[in-house]
Amino acid sequence: MKTYVTRFTRRQRLEHFTVMSLFIILSVTGLPQKFYEVSWAEALILALGGIDRVRWFHRAAGLAFATMTIAHLTVVVGRVLLGRSSLSIVPTRKDFLDAMTQIRYYLGDSEDQARFDRYDYKQKFEYWGLVFGAVIVISTGLVLLFPLLTARFLPGAVIPAAKLAHGNEGLMAFLVVVVWHIYNAHLNPDVFPFDQTIFTGRISRDRMRHEHPLEYERLED
Repeated sequence: MKTYVTRFTRRQRLEHFTVMSLFIILSVTGLPQKFYEVSWAEALILALGGIDRVRWFHRAAGLAFATMTIAHLTVVVGRVLLGRSSLSIVPTRKDFLDAMTQIRYYLGDSEDQARFDRYDYKQKFEYWGLVFGAVIVISTGLVLLFPLLTARFLPGAVIPAAKLAHGNEGLMAFLVVVVWHIYNAHLNPDVFPFDQTIFTGRISRDRMRHEHPLEYERLED
């Protein structure tokens, strides 16, 4: 009989669900605006009630995402400063060495696999990619939301540059999530047909021993 341990708290699961929901809204309302000349984008905008409604939902979801990001980073920094959380999500030299070890294993050059702690190098890459990507889309989104105010303090060229950066970063985030994150986190052969850990908060001891042996050994001590 399988036994389980808690990997993600209720707060972390709620954060993930909220970000996932906002990401879907932002993608559905943002991509048609970027590709407005294409027929599918025009059809989607009309199906959603027109461009004004699409823009309203995109801006509302964007402000909610900005609030969520600020709240998340505030809680994380606060917990670290209070000693209630470690810096386990911060990349270290070991992550680089782990990546090299895994590449050698995948290429058949070595039989040794990397031994991961709470987060492996791929999970850290995804997390910090989300953080830095969020900084870009939030800052450029605010410029586009308040162009007149921005022009009072910054050169006017900042506004079209922000539009380009905002759209391209949004498209890249969409592709990374669809092409990489969904497969790596939920559909890869080790967890097929679907990994529910981020939704249930639980992971089996067998999986933890296999995927995060260093964390497992620490829990068992």
